[in-house]
Amino acid sequence: MVFVSSILTLQLKIYKIMTRNELKQMWFNLPTSTVVTKTILVEMDKYKDRQGQGTVQITKDGPSGFTQFKTHQVNPIEYVMTREEYKSGEYKLVIK
Repeated sequence: MVFVSSILTLQLKIYKIMTRNELKQMWFNLPTSTVVTKTILVEMDKYKDRQGQGTVQITKDGPSGFTQFKTHQVNPIEYVMTREEYKSGEYKLVIK
């Protein structure tokens, strides 16, 4: 009987319900990332009827949030060269 009660006590300690304050402290102690990643991804189409066409994806992720924009272009490289994100020099250009 003593063995069974010690197992139940152990399980209660493992599955302890967190109080509101404990949950709040855990939430505010979560690590926050200050790293900002900015990428421009150009992926060329592989279809024979779409030679030279492709998709452009512009992604920014950081403490201010996540944004992503994706579009299909007939001349994706020319499109990227005219974008202000590319001209700023802050974005990493990846061509697939």
